[in-house]
Amino acid sequence: MFQKVLVANRGEIAVRIIRALRDLGVQVVAVYSEADREGLPVRMADEAYCLGPAPPLESYLATDKVVEICRSCGAEAIHPGYGFLAENPEFFQECARAGITLIGPNARAVQIMGSKISARQAAESMGVPIVPGATTRLASEKEIVRKAQEIGYPILLKADAGGGGKGMRIVGSPEEIRGALRAVRSEALSAFGDDGLYLEKYLDRPRHIEIQVLGDRHGNLIHLGERECSIQRRHQKVIEESPSPFVDSSLRGAMGNAAILAARAVGYDSAGTVEFLVDRERRFYFLEMNTRLQVEHPITEMVTGMDIVQEMIRSAAGEPLRISQSDVSWHGAAIECRIYAEDPENNFLP
Repeated sequence: MFQKVLVANRGEIAVRIIRALRDLGVQVVAVYSEADREGLPVRMADEAYCLGPAPPLESYLATDKVVEICRSCGAEAIHPGYGFLAENPEFFQECARAGITLIGPNARAVQIMGSKISARQAAESMGVPIVPGATTRLASEKEIVRKAQEIGYPILLKADAGGGGKGMRIVGSPEEIRGALRAVRSEALSAFGDDGLYLEKYLDRPRHIEIQVLGDRHGNLIHLGERECSIQRRHQKVIEESPSPFVDSSLRGAMGNAAILAARAVGYDSAGTVEFLVDRERRFYFLEMNTRLQVEHPITEMVTGMDIVQEMIRSAAGEPLRISQSDVSWHGAAIECRIYAEDPENNFLP
């Protein structure tokens, strides 16, 4: 087990990680921006260091500062939490070059699953069903029209590097493609710095269900059941529930096995989430994989009794999973609700 770990985040998730490290007897190093100087993570940590001014690019996203503080204070590992650096493969590689352990999955898994297209390819290679659509980037309007005619309208134009509900448009006819193409490319370039896109068949009102997976560096992988995430606004989750009232034991087993196969395709070795769409005939399709600790992980912890954050830390330290799939059980139910801050007088912008 590690002796000292740096927590490269702020707020609720930093507090959650610090509590897990404390329970494991690990010393905690916090980093903070000038705006977060009085935050609870700073007060809870054994050591705390300022990264710089409030803007994230000058603080929590400043990889060189995070790595330098980690090295100078003698921390062996970094836990990035979620957001900021949690799915940045370049940061993972920078930590590896510096001899620092990153508490999370391997960089290859992050890189492959970070692209919607390569993630679809990886899942499909293991026999996991994917939504009908393209498995390569589509460069021209002509290619999009041809592929759309092949799978049938409506379709969903999606940014390859997309996430958080951004960079996607529903297209119901060939006449709508040109405008949707411009909109998706513009939004993707602005939000992700990458305007590459592809398309999928649009599923009408599917269930959005995700499976929590957990792996170690010895090749072991298990799933911890599902979270129901179908109640959304602007393609962003509002309510998460575990277990799902829609999922029976048979469907849970099938989706859990598919999630493990998708994770195994990239040698997954930490906590992660595989997301699926489920149609009205209860057929499920791989959507994407989130290679990080999810915001909604606590509801899975509540119904399984497992500490997912501690298991991430143990895995990164080289320890094997302490339980097998047959040891996982579910008791009770848990719900999480997200609160969004929007301006009703400005088109509900964040």
